[in-house]
Amino acid sequence: MPATTSYNKTLLVIEDDAQMRQQLKLLLQNHGYQPDIAADGESGASMALTGSYDLILLDIRLPGIDGFNVLQLLRQRANTPVIIVSACGAEADRIQGFTHGADDYLAKPYSFAELLLRIEAVLRRSQPQAAVWQLQYQELTLDRRSQSASCYEQLLMLTPVEFRLLWALAQQPQQILSKRVLYPLVLDRNFTEHDRSLDMHLSRLRKKLSSCGFNTGRLVTLHGKGFRLL
Repeated sequence: MPATTSYNKTLLVIEDDAQMRQQLKLLLQNHGYQPDIAADGESGASMALTGSYDLILLDIRLPGIDGFNVLQLLRQRANTPVIIVSACGAEADRIQGFTHGADDYLAKPYSFAELLLRIEAVLRRSQPQAAVWQLQYQELTLDRRSQSASCYEQLLMLTPVEFRLLWALAQQPQQILSKRVLYPLVLDRNFTEHDRSLDMHLSRLRKKLSSCGFNTGRLVTLHGKGFRLL
């Protein structure tokens, strides 16, 4: 992993094994990270809750407060990414770790190369995504700031609901989006069975797209599954 991707990233290592703590500290420093170290659950929990960390490496078998309890305390107050690194590799332990809010789980023994890759992956996933204000898909152009949409460079007179529906479908073309996914995004409420509100909005959207030459056969309804834009 290139060290340049890790500069200014501060990690907390909560590990009771002195030799492993030192190895992890040197490994992380050599790859551009800034590691802090805790040797037990109590000090680790205190540092995690009072410090500002980009990621936490957490062992389970810790003196005092065990790793699962540390994670539980942390999740009550923060969303800092956590990778559990533990000799407890049984399925039940993994399930418990993820249930308590771990972002990844790596069982010992593990290779340092794999650990570094997992750290990089979790950090990448945790980065805030830049807001997308404009979207273009084939002949469709949408602008979320102005709530405007055009097809073949012809302005579409869409309602706010129709715009949000088209945006959601154009943002994930070729993908089936279920009503349970679309209702909160488009109508700001949960889907309930037999609710056909979205179908009516889609029907109106089809008519407006058709008027500008759009092939409405590409706006597909899959009964019992959802909608898809081809």
